[in-house]
Amino acid sequence: MTNKTTALTQVREDLERFPDFPPRDDMQNWFYLHESAVGSALAIHLPNAIVVSEVPVTPSRPRGSDVRIPDLLVAFDSDLALLREQNGYVIDSQGKAPDFVLEVASRSTGEVDYTDKREVYERFGVGEYWRFDPSGGEYHDAAPAGDRLMDGVYEPIEIEALGEGRLRGYSEALRLYVCWEEGMLRFFDPVTESYLRSHEEAVGLVDEERAGRLAAESRAGAAEARAQEEAAARGTAEARAGEEEAARLAAQARAEEERAARLAAESRLAEFEAELRRLRGE
Repeated sequence: MTNKTTALTQVREDLERFPDFPPRDDMQNWFYLHESAVGSALAIHLPNAIVVSEVPVTPSRPRGSDVRIPDLLVAFDSDLALLREQNGYVIDSQGKAPDFVLEVASRSTGEVDYTDKREVYERFGVGEYWRFDPSGGEYHDAAPAGDRLMDGVYEPIEIEALGEGRLRGYSEALRLYVCWEEGMLRFFDPVTESYLRSHEEAVGLVDEERAGRLAAESRAGAAEARAQEEAAARGTAEARAGEEEAARLAAQARAEEERAARLAAESRLAEFEAELRRLRGE
């Protein structure tokens, strides 16, 4: 899936922008999307998709009350530059509805998420609408819940119970499992059989990699030190062997000199004895 530039019936200069909306009065999306960094992890996992938070969505013109601001929106084959230009996601300008929308429950918005907003996103044509309730169902109709658009009507997505404190449902739009893990939102990739990393896990991985690198560097340093010690010992042994060889050669030279001196002395003695015999007339 790749981004595309949508053909528009309006020139860009005539595109209407969303007004600047005030910030939300709850911080649920911060704790479960941003502080944990699962939203960023999702954006990294889907590099060819628009993955945004707190961006207004409307079917047509930005003006009017028919606008929703989901906690998380994912859209494939959409135009990010156009979204920025219009300050929101205008469905008729983009040529399609978002593929995935998720709302995080809070005390003030919970009931609206699974009633009015569900009807609105269904009418907008949003492919999948998910709801995440960190309280486990106190604010929403369920801890995690999802709906998939089938022939223009939302059909509930099956939610699996994996054990105490673990629930999940499969998003065909994302090709990921949307997971409720003891009150935390997670995304699980069935291909790699691993979760998209949270901020804490990413930091932990960096720390582990750093510790591993330092340990490897320490081992490499120790190995180099051992190699240097061995090279020094080998050099010392070679020097001793050289000294011993030089001493052996010197001793051999001295022995040769002594032998030559002995032979010379024996030769002179023989000559002296021969001269004595001559003088005696022997």
